[in-house]
Amino acid sequence: MGTLNLHAAIANYGHTTTLKDGTFTSDEFELSHTEISPVPMIFRRMVRNLEFDIAEMALATYICSKHYRKGFTALPVFLTRAFYHGGIMCNVNSNIKEPKDLNGKRIGTRSYTLTPGIWTKAILQTEHGVDLDSITWVLSGDEHVAEYQTPPGVISSEKNDLGEMLLSGEVDAVIGAGPIESPNAVPLFENPDDLDANWYSKTNIYPISHLLVVKDDLLIEKPWLEKEIYDLFKTAKDSYIESLPSLDQPDSNDLQTRQLGEVVGGDPLPYDLNEAYQGIDTFIKFNVDQKIIPEYVNPESLFTMPK
Repeated sequence: MGTLNLHAAIANYGHTTTLKDGTFTSDEFELSHTEISPVPMIFRRMVRNLEFDIAEMALATYICSKHYRKGFTALPVFLTRAFYHGGIMCNVNSNIKEPKDLNGKRIGTRSYTLTPGIWTKAILQTEHGVDLDSITWVLSGDEHVAEYQTPPGVISSEKNDLGEMLLSGEVDAVIGAGPIESPNAVPLFENPDDLDANWYSKTNIYPISHLLVVKDDLLIEKPWLEKEIYDLFKTAKDSYIESLPSLDQPDSNDLQTRQLGEVVGGDPLPYDLNEAYQGIDTFIKFNVDQKIIPEYVNPESLFTMPK
């Protein structure tokens, strides 16, 4: 009997590259990796075509996918996390001086189910008094989950570039556009790191962005796989964390470890549902509030747990 070969699509991080170069392997299966850029195309191809056995997936895309009964399930392997106060850029001519000035404005985002968008909108609402229902959300792309229908107040742009949408004045602000090199694009918050630290201190949540999913047919046919996959990914991650100089002075090229090292210290990537439970539970409620899914589901219903 030949070795089980699993088709995987995950991005290149410090804690995943050693799974690709053969540093860490399993005695039970081999991983065949497909490199896909940009990374969100992994999510799209998995959601729409079940193209991979193992895939990286954005948390909101996953929650939406489970509502529509897509054929994959997550392991508690949380590949990326991020803070979000720094991801909001405004057109300098829109006269936005504080968060409440966003009320009634037009804000661009790639999709309505975008994970950074949901986290950012929720923080604006719960921490800064922004009325999300007063805002017109302008999308530069479509949704990975094709069945999903956006709620009222959401429209699509003819442009597919958030920076262009902002600088042209089509929108007053954008979420998750990345750097925009123009004096007409200014951040909403001048001190995002301080605000992120305060939010973490208040909530104890370091927001999960991406996790790992496995095709359901595999998990049903070979239930032992969930522990083998989990153990392999955790071994690679633990080795990477141990290799960092320290978590107070993490690798300057690794955004995740730098962010958490600066804000809280400790393992920036715990693969532990108990540790992540509060954050996932909170995020699910944000998804209900923003009409991504119609009703609350508990976090444990979204995961298969290694035994």
